[in-house]
Amino acid sequence: MSVPVDIAGEGPVLDQESAGYAEEVAAYQLGFGQRPDVVVGAKGPDDVRAAVRLAAGRGLPLAVQSTGHGLPGDRAGGVLVTTARMRGVEVDPGTRVARIQAGTPWGDVIREAALHGLAPLSGSTLGVGAVGYTVEGGIGLLARTHGFAADRIRAAEIVTADGELRHVTADSDPDLFWALRGAGGNFGVVTSLDVELVHQPRIYGGGLYFAERYVPDALRSWLEWTAGVGEEMTSSIGLVPFPDKPAVPEPVRGQYTAHIRIAHTGSTADGEAAVAPLRAIGPYVLDTLTEMPYTDSDSIYRDPPTPMAYYGTNVLVDDLDAETAARILELTGPGSGLNCVVQINHMGGAMARRPEVPSAVGHRDARFLVRVLSRIPAGAGDDVAAAERAGHERVYELFGDRILGVAPNFLLGGPVTAEQLRACYDEADYERLAALKAVYDPGNLFRGYHNIPPAR
Repeated sequence: MSVPVDIAGEGPVLDQESAGYAEEVAAYQLGFGQRPDVVVGAKGPDDVRAAVRLAAGRGLPLAVQSTGHGLPGDRAGGVLVTTARMRGVEVDPGTRVARIQAGTPWGDVIREAALHGLAPLSGSTLGVGAVGYTVEGGIGLLARTHGFAADRIRAAEIVTADGELRHVTADSDPDLFWALRGAGGNFGVVTSLDVELVHQPRIYGGGLYFAERYVPDALRSWLEWTAGVGEEMTSSIGLVPFPDKPAVPEPVRGQYTAHIRIAHTGSTADGEAAVAPLRAIGPYVLDTLTEMPYTDSDSIYRDPPTPMAYYGTNVLVDDLDAETAARILELTGPGSGLNCVVQINHMGGAMARRPEVPSAVGHRDARFLVRVLSRIPAGAGDDVAAAERAGHERVYELFGDRILGVAPNFLLGGPVTAEQLRACYDEADYERLAALKAVYDPGNLFRGYHNIPPAR
């Protein structure tokens, strides 16, 4: 497909034969590939508007890519808008609001907010795009204390399917504002968000790592421990087959390990007291728990900063007992044949409460989020993801009717089914989202990522 000259903007506009095309569509996720007909490297809202009008005029689907951590599988054709050039943060310390441009990673927001003693409701990795993460819910390091990131959106600038740039607030467009906070990618291209920050210059956090022989005890004890902790404690446990690579800390290099991750918003003394039962589980091979500035919060999870290939799914459940946890370990641990990471997040706390201004975030009554993430070969594509899906499903079948739904943030790579998308939201909310989609995007232009089709 040739590139129409009438959409030339400030950023590059490339087709599949253009120099620099491969670099422009490259993403953090290496397992899946994108071959759009046209990729627009947007530098600002005008470039986004031009891309939307091109796609709408030609009946092509449009997708957006910031950092590319959560690509939804192999994709060919259509228009892709890359937003990495739209990078910037402005913090108003008086209102505690940050204006975040579309391509800004969390690291930029954290550093700018910290200059004022503030912090965003960010995730575990500095390199993830802040806007895409936030509009799909945002289950972050401070979630049990401060709730979902989407609930802190105060305004958004968005290019809708008609090519117009809208400034959306709870007062100006209450229905669209509700939908953007939880399902935002379905209704347009968000060019900036205004998000509320929290006063959290420091936290007590880090991790406890337990060797393979203590993994069952660590998993069982962590589950019991979560029943008694307060909202100031946000935690998860990872069951991780660490690779034998120099970048991995020596005590866990090449080892299967239980990694308990801690983010405590109270005092260091209270944090130390809260984690004492975890330290009593047994000998741990590494302890990184300490008081830290929020700018060091990425050290809690130590997620890989370099691009990789993976496939991830999840379920939100109303409970998780010790017997089921033991079966998860049997299905995913050493000797299971499934080379994967299992992560279980403790939910509840502030996440369970609905915000004063409602949002589309679903399943607030979940007690745990159970994630399975598989490493796959680079470029493996959708066929390998389908094979991995079967292994993931064996884990989720253990829960039966305890499954409440799915978290859209953690549908990572591979084709997302219609059933998974419906399960991201409460039933009535999904029907409302589909009805709003018919109003704001009746032609389903924005169908490239976690698509909710318009109601008929």
